[in-house]
Amino acid sequence: MHSQYIVDHDEWAYGQPKLKSAGKIDLRPIPGVLPFSGVRNPLTTSSISQKVAFKYRTAANNWQPKVGLAESLAELAVAHEALINPDIHDVEFQPLQFQYQRPDGSTHLHTIDLRITFRSGLRCLMFVRNSESLTKSSVNEEIRAIWRAAPAHEAHKFVVIDADAYSRARRDNLRHMHQAAAFEPDPEADTIVMAAATNLATLWRISDLFRTIGLSSGRIFKACLRLVARGLLQADMDAVICDRSRIWRAKA
Repeated sequence: MHSQYIVDHDEWAYGQPKLKSAGKIDLRPIPGVLPFSGVRNPLTTSSISQKVAFKYRTAANNWQPKVGLAESLAELAVAHEALINPDIHDVEFQPLQFQYQRPDGSTHLHTIDLRITFRSGLRCLMFVRNSESLTKSSVNEEIRAIWRAAPAHEAHKFVVIDADAYSRARRDNLRHMHQAAAFEPDPEADTIVMAAATNLATLWRISDLFRTIGLSSGRIFKACLRLVARGLLQADMDAVICDRSRIWRAKA
C-alpha cells in the first residue's frame, strides 16, 4: 500500500554524477573602487562557509574604497573589527602565500587570511579557525609550522583568532558599525549625541536619546553605532543593537 505513494523524488539518487565546480567568481572592475589585491581569490561555491565580497576604506589607500574578499563570515568580522579601530592603518585580505612543512613531513601551500597593519607600523598575520579545530593538537602543531615558515619581513606577529568568539549578533553589529563609520560619517551628529549621552543622568536605552536631541532617530542611532565603534559608548555586542538596546558611557 505504501509503495504506491513513492515517486522518483522520494528516494535519494545515489547514481547522480558529481557536478563540476563552477570555478572562481571574478568581479568586474567597479568605477571609483580599487580592485582586490590579494594573491588568491577565495570566491568559490561552498557548502561549509560563506564567501564574501565587500567594500572598505583605509588610510593606506587614502580612504579610497577598495574591494575585499573574505573566505568566511568570521574572517569578515575580524576585518570589520579592525576597520573600525582608529589605530589601524591597513587591512589586507589573502595578502601572501608561502610553503610550509607539516609535522608529517609533507609540504603544503598556505594563504594568510588577513594582515592588519597598525599606525605604529606593527604588522600582524591573522589565522582564523573555529574553536573545535583549535582544540586539536594536530591543528596547533600545523599552526606553529605555518608561523615558523612565514617570511619574517612580512609581519611582526602571528595571531590566532577563535572564529566562534564572533556570534551572529556580534558579526551583524560590526558590519553595521563599519558601514556607519566608513561610509556614513556625520561628525555633527556624533558630537551632539556624545554630549547628550554624557549629560543624561537617566541614560539607559538608545531610545532615551531620541527624546532629548533635536535630530532624527536615524541620525541618532547611526551616531551611536559610530560612538560604540570608537569606544566612547558601549553596548552588548552579542545582542543585535537596536533602538531599545542598553547603552552606557565608557569608563574613562
